[in-house]
Order: sequence, then structure tokens, then C-alpha cells
Amino acid sequence: MTAKLVSLESETQRLQLAPELGGSVTAWEWKTGDQWLPLFRTWDGASGDRYTVACFPLVPWSNRITQGGFEHEGRFYPIHANRTEEHYPIHGDGWLQEWSVTEHTDNRLKLSLDSHGFDHSPYHYRSTQTFLLLQDGLQIDLTVTHTGQQGLPYGLGLHPYFVRTARTCLQFKPEGVWLSGGDPIPTEHVAVFPPTWDYNMPSSLDGPLIDNCYTGWNGKAIIDYPDRDLSLTIVMPDCNGYALLFRPPGGDFFCLEPVTHPIDAFHMAGQPGLVQLAHGDSLALRTKFLVAPSVAVR
Repeated sequence: MTAKLVSLESETQRLQLAPELGGSVTAWEWKTGDQWLPLFRTWDGASGDRYTVACFPLVPWSNRITQGGFEHEGRFYPIHANRTEEHYPIHGDGWLQEWSVTEHTDNRLKLSLDSHGFDHSPYHYRSTQTFLLLQDGLQIDLTVTHTGQQGLPYGLGLHPYFVRTARTCLQFKPEGVWLSGGDPIPTEHVAVFPPTWDYNMPSSLDGPLIDNCYTGWNGKAIIDYPDRDLSLTIVMPDCNGYALLFRPPGGDFFCLEPVTHPIDAFHMAGQPGLVQLAHGDSLALRTKFLVAPSVAVR
């Protein structure tokens, strides 16, 4: 697939985006000496599958919805499955649409999307992604404004694919996790983590598949690369406790997704984390990715 790319670059980092490919990040690299090191997994430049990019937005909701849709204020709203490999609709629909560049300066890029019932969705909204190169990293601001007449529940998230090496360690401090059955849909919430699932202390990414939502997260995570002499700190300033970890066995990447609600929150009691937006109301998610020397050598 050919896609027009736009980029930002400073002395220490460079960022590349493909607006028409779901407003995706296709590369984010950090300069160490004379070498550029990828921090997000780099897109191959050919595949049109968003699951091969470096990061994409989750809007107007994140992860999966069961039961073919959801009920709101006495009315059922159908949501269609949107990926061949998935039984359930997943990750909203912003990642499947073409975005537009609405601002481009030396250190800032803004993408915008006006979505009007994409694939017969009930959602009508305007979304923006603002990418800002900081002195010590990258800031991504994702917003959504409801433009439909009837209010609906909304959620947001980011889906970054982090580089994973043999020595990569992850640390973040959740209080619990949603377990699932034969598919990734939550069935039970626990405060005692299964073996290799507890990341309250720096831990390896080895182990069986994790594709689950953690709860009670404080909004900070550290990915340490002692073999690359750097670390990456994720900061979600207005975190309400949720993060989704995707840990494929033996992979060269993993995902820690800052999200505003758990998987299938539409069918949980009280719809935790979802925000009811009336016409003109907005929701925002800010995430920072900050680069520093490896924690192991500080």
C-alpha cells in the first residue's frame, strides 16, 4: 500500500504519520549517538492492516463490544464487526478512516477527522490528534466531540506497539485485572494476579498471552531497555485507572494501551469509564512518552 506520510523531526527524535491510514503513527525514533532507535514498532511501509503500524487512535470507544451493539436510554444501537479476524467490533472506527492534516509546525502536527455514521455506526463525531515533540519525548492529545443529536456513551484510547527485546522490562502499578474465558471478553475481576501477570515491580515480558484490562492503574508506566541504554516512561495525567496489556508470547513487540474504560464496558454494570456526551460535548485523553537513560544504569 502507498500512503502519503507527514513527519516531525528534532535533533533527538523523529515522528512519521500516515493520515489516510487511520491517522496512524508509522514510526517514532530516538537518536542515540549516531544511531536512530525505534521506540514504537516501525510500519513496514506496505501493509494496509492497521495492526502493522506503530500506533493508532481508539475513538469513539476502545477494544471490543459484545452482543452486536449496546442499549442506551431504552434504544438498541447496532455496531458491526469491523475486522475479519475478530468476532466482535473492536477499537471504534477512527482507525479505519482517513484523517486530514490541519496543523503542521516545526514541532507540532494536528490531524482531524469528521465521522458521520461510519459503516452504519450510530456515532457522529469530530476527533483530533495533536502530536507534540517535547524536549524529552512525545505528547499525544486525542479528543472527541459528539456532533450527533442524541447523546451517546464515549471512550478513548491509544494503541501503541512498543519495541520488545530479550531484556525489556515493564513496570506499572495496577490494583487488579479482568480475567477472561475462551475469548478476550472479561468474565471475572481479581486482585491477585496470575503468575507472570504482576507488573508492580519491574518484570520481564516473557510468559503466556495477556490480552486483558488492568484496573486501578495510577497512570504511570516504565519500559526499561538496559540493552539499549534507555527507558520510556508513559504518563497519562488524567488516568481513571484503566490500561490494557497485550503481551503476545515470544513477540518482538507488546502493547500497553492507555484507555478510558475496560473491555466491553458497554455491558458492565454502570458502564465504568464511559462518558455520556450530549451534542457538542467533548472528551480528551493526553498521553506522554518520555525518554530517559535506562533505569538499570541510573
